[in-house]
Amino acid sequence: MIDLVLIGAGTGHPDHLTLQGVRALQEADLVLIPRKGAGKEDLAHLRLAMLARHRPDGAVAQVDLPVRDPDLPYLQGVEAWHDAIAQAWAQAVDLPQGGTVAMLVWGDPSLYDSSLRIAARLDWRARVIPGITAIQALCAAHAIPLNSLGNEVLITTGRRLREGGWPQGCDRAVVMLDGACTFQTLAPEGLSIWWGAYLGMPEQRLDHGPLAEAGPRIVALRAEARAAHGWIMDCYLLARNGAH
Repeated sequence: MIDLVLIGAGTGHPDHLTLQGVRALQEADLVLIPRKGAGKEDLAHLRLAMLARHRPDGAVAQVDLPVRDPDLPYLQGVEAWHDAIAQAWAQAVDLPQGGTVAMLVWGDPSLYDSSLRIAARLDWRARVIPGITAIQALCAAHAIPLNSLGNEVLITTGRRLREGGWPQGCDRAVVMLDGACTFQTLAPEGLSIWWGAYLGMPEQRLDHGPLAEAGPRIVALRAEARAAHGWIMDCYLLARNGAH
């Protein structure tokens, strides 16, 4: 039997690993390192740097991840993609007698990450070591609270914001997985934005302000950073003005 330990790795800073996560890495028989292809080698290198610091001598298996078919309808494409990733994981793990496999997950495995859904396709037992989310890192970087006083916060995606517009009854929304800067589709009056990319890393980029002013700056900064690094991970908080 394979025991899979999904370890929240934060947003790139090696200190984001908890002591519990470090211990799980050190106790694992094998660490699985996903590779996302050309231009995104930094993502694997960051994981390897964490291992060099916290688990320098253990066994590692790197696995090339398949790419989602953009021609399929979104949910159908994601399901097929997850099937293919599960097969890639299984092929990369060579533990005939069973054992423990660890995987470092950006942010936290519970939030807009599909590692648990992929693991459910395999005859493996999965457990989770929680980590720092991108949302926590964003608020810390800007030194702001996540919620306004006494109110809820919506966590959504760029796709959902694009399809539905500003969510009804909500004064603050965190938007993740938004490669299209969907905030550009909103009427900017009365909205403020706090944006961050490469949170916790030396490459960290931040901007904030009224959406009408900060939005164009963020679009340009995001494009520049993505061109420089070949990849980008970012998120942002939108708030109605007056929500404290």
